Amino acid sequence: MATSPINKMREVLVYGVSVIDRNKIFMGIPNYCYDWPLPFVQGETMAESLPNQEAIVRAAQHGATIQFDETSQSPFFEYTDENGVDHVVWFDDVRSMDAKLRLIPEFGLAGGGVWQIMNFFPGLWMVVNALFTVNRMG
Repeated sequence: MATSPINKMREVLVYGVSVIDRNKIFMGIPNYCYDWPLPFVQGETMAESLPNQEAIVRAAQHGATIQFDETSQSPFFEYTDENGVDHVVWFDDVRSMDAKLRLIPEFGLAGGGVWQIMNFFPGLWMVVNALFTVNRMG
């Protein structure tokens, strides 16, 4: 499934703001994706973690068609590698980042923090700059 499906993020935030002052909540924003070999076997299958930009490159390398899951608000694609192993890659693009980031004002949160900020993803920063005034902490 998606790294952070919007429907699950929303569930967590509904609960979170019911038990914690929303002014104390910073939402985590994932800036990475997973390439899962298939079939998935719980407890055995290990995904490769990638920057979102690398997912797009990988889709192009394998001629994969990028699809978009409306429920999770996340893009994904499938491909078969050179060893005949099927894969599914769930990642974020500007559409999914926009949906995630809009949860911050919707729930009146204190802000957000990016996990894996060193993975350069220009689309994330385009959306952040369009929606928010960025304050540096620390």
